[in-house]
Amino acid sequence: MAFKITDSITYVGKIDWELRKFHGEEFSTQRGSSYNSYLIRDEKNVLIDTVWEPFSQEFVEKLKKEIDLKDIDYIIALHNEIDHSGALLDLMAEIPDTPIYCSANGKKIIQSRFQKDWNFVEVKTGDRLNIGSRELIFIEARMLHWPDSMFCYLTKDNILFSNDGFGQHYASELMYNDLVDQAELYSEALKYYANILAPFSKLVTAKINEIVKMELPINMICPSHGVIWRDNPFQIVHKYLEWADDYQENQITIIYDTMWKATRRMAEEIAAGIREVNPEITVKIYHSAKSDLTEVVGEVFRSKAIAVGSPTVNNGYLSSIAAIMTEIKGMKFKNKKAVPFGSYGWSGEVIKLLGEELGKAGFEVIDDGVRLLWTPDEDGLAQCVELGKKLAQSIE
Repeated sequence: MAFKITDSITYVGKIDWELRKFHGEEFSTQRGSSYNSYLIRDEKNVLIDTVWEPFSQEFVEKLKKEIDLKDIDYIIALHNEIDHSGALLDLMAEIPDTPIYCSANGKKIIQSRFQKDWNFVEVKTGDRLNIGSRELIFIEARMLHWPDSMFCYLTKDNILFSNDGFGQHYASELMYNDLVDQAELYSEALKYYANILAPFSKLVTAKINEIVKMELPINMICPSHGVIWRDNPFQIVHKYLEWADDYQENQITIIYDTMWKATRRMAEEIAAGIREVNPEITVKIYHSAKSDLTEVVGEVFRSKAIAVGSPTVNNGYLSSIAAIMTEIKGMKFKNKKAVPFGSYGWSGEVIKLLGEELGKAGFEVIDDGVRLLWTPDEDGLAQCVELGKKLAQSIE
């Protein structure tokens, strides 16, 4: 797909309508995604990023219809995860001497990935590349979300090419933020932030403040996934600052797995206790073995508190809860409360283990939780209601 963004900038990326899993099987992409690449024409012609490896040959062939590849003067590699650099091998086979502008870490990654010693030009924050009537200004964005990540800014057009910053896994033929469904857009943008950038929130805030101090007028933000921000582009910048500041909504999320429905009943009674204290709190319940992991992590990101439950199986918790806890721990969420709960038949270690894991994940564990033998009786279910009340009261 190719279309004009301005008279001199052409989108030459790939919309992937079929994508449903990303980063292996880790990130769900129920609305697909895109791999955004941009061609800038001036006295010098510049290609910013490429596409994911499976679309490499298609990308190169379609690029040839836009420009004679030998007329590409510079390639900018803002980030070299394979969804952005995947077409480099096929592209460089056609134009092997074309300079590749990247960070020092980017050079190391490209060389390691492709075992090629191409014509690399290392750049850092503040470096400029004159392309004729305009310049590209490079801005390193280390660990947003890889060590090699960069942004670059195009003068005159006032466009920030932000790579993975401000992106979404969201396929749309419309490709602009003002043309798509706003609820869908922000749902995908928040999920993207929660699952990819949340561990680096302090760096997000620092980088945005650094760019603001550069006093660069920004008319458009062009990320490497999802739609382009052309209508009030700073709206997503303000959202990032909000999300990076220990983000919370008035929500409690309950996550459980169950073998014979005992832990499910406990989850439902905890929810009842929360609503009894404050019916205005949004309560969401997820059966971890049947729910989308990426969605659940996004809901934890929204929440002021969570409850996590499992039966005890082989002296531990069920594998779907283990997966959830691994993801939550990696996201390094801050200023959130939690309680464990669970059922057991003869050993019952799961409550202690879940409480320890929630603490290691950075949650304030406000109660040792409820641990019930076999099928919960009325007294056990009442304990769950009380646990829900205590959780709700802890966030008031």
